[in-house]
Amino acid sequence: MSSPSRLRNHAARTIVERMLHRVAGGTVALSGPGTGRTRAVFGDPAARDAAASVAVEVTVHDPRVHERVLRQGSVGLGEAYADGWWDADDLTAFLRLSLRSLRPTHARRDRFHQLVTPMVDPVLRLRRPDPARDARHVRAHYDLGNDFFAQLLDETMAYSCAVFDRPGISLADASREKFDRLARLLDLRPGDRLLEIGTGWTGFALHAAQRYGCLVTTTTISQRQYEHACTRVAAAGLEDRVTVLDLDYRELRGTYDKAIAIEMIEAVDWRDYPAYFEQVRGSLTDDGALAMQAIVAADDSFDRLKRGSDFIKAAIFPGGCLPSVRALTTAAASEGGLTLQAHTEIGTHYAETLRRWRANLDATGGDLSRFGLDERFRRLWTFYLAYCEAGFDERYIGAVQLLYGTPGFAARGGGRIEDEARVAAGGG
Repeated sequence: MSSPSRLRNHAARTIVERMLHRVAGGTVALSGPGTGRTRAVFGDPAARDAAASVAVEVTVHDPRVHERVLRQGSVGLGEAYADGWWDADDLTAFLRLSLRSLRPTHARRDRFHQLVTPMVDPVLRLRRPDPARDARHVRAHYDLGNDFFAQLLDETMAYSCAVFDRPGISLADASREKFDRLARLLDLRPGDRLLEIGTGWTGFALHAAQRYGCLVTTTTISQRQYEHACTRVAAAGLEDRVTVLDLDYRELRGTYDKAIAIEMIEAVDWRDYPAYFEQVRGSLTDDGALAMQAIVAADDSFDRLKRGSDFIKAAIFPGGCLPSVRALTTAAASEGGLTLQAHTEIGTHYAETLRRWRANLDATGGDLSRFGLDERFRRLWTFYLAYCEAGFDERYIGAVQLLYGTPGFAARGGGRIEDEARVAAGGG
């Protein structure tokens, strides 16, 4: 390594270590050939015995990691992990500690972005909608391979937050519980014409048709998902009750009694929310309703997150955008005439869902070659799952089930506004 490189690495390490001295809520111990020393502990040792404290051992394999993190933030941290530049004895715990330490910075940045929103958003809204770009972004993630996702997920092939309503429940049964809660929100009944925006791997579409007798139209812009969905519907003998489309939501036609979108809205850019809800409302009868499950940012953090870039946007979900409940509800009311009828928090269940997915990934023994994927991909996804798990554990992000009703739906008493805090606490 050249002298200039060594100097840069030393300077970057010095800055990173100064930042680590401000760690709150636990300790980080650095060691390894990339640290320039045997072992150093940062943070608050006195917090080690506190009930919520975190103590993590980090091994640095490549001294370039410090500069990469300084330049690229969470993107550099995740990419460096994927490249094998560092390891942690408890990756999720390390990422939880990182979020705890960044809370004051996030709060200041949230306030700044709220202040500049009236000046910045009108300019950003000039970006034109581009369905082809959106399709590329979706396919970059969901077209990784159906066999890989079958290994990662449970037998329902649900790629969304499950609900663990009782001890010892399997991931598959927790996914079905999630389906049933959404079905109850919509009061699904035999013969209901149900529109699903975002097919996934047909878990909910098959559930709604088989258990509730619905006539389901479901759409996806992932080619791999479309092919899998058609095969799965045919295998179940449900072609007369489930229609699979490969259309962008903006191209949908027809009228439906009810609609559902399960963790699909995260693929919709915030500038497109008005068009999204306008399309949904135009697809519903005058007494119809929309159920949504979504990963959400805090209302106060939405402006910051929608404009910024992080590890997820850069390496996992290109073009992704976490909504907030307020942003969705405002757009639904102003553009679609849809009002919020029910609001249930399920974020704590997502942390457990992610732990189950990571266990499934680990069960491969680290060999993803049969899926056409390499070791770097395995490490990248290990970081991704732990990164999200930490976000939910620390309440940095949340997950919700929402019900939006048309005026006719609300008038006939189709729903009521509620916030089921017991579900957020892990209750049934």
